[in-house]
Amino acid sequence: MAVMKEGEKYLCNLCGNEVIVTKVGGGALVCCGEDMELIE
Repeated sequence: MAVMKEGEKYLCNLCGNEVIVTKVGGGALVCCGEDMELIE
């Protein structure tokens, strides 16, 4: 899933890392070798 806007929150379902987007640069967020899940 591509990052679309600032403030989105992503979760890694394997390790539990959470990321909040502060600057949109395109592309997808990946952690532990898998795409992170958009949670907000």
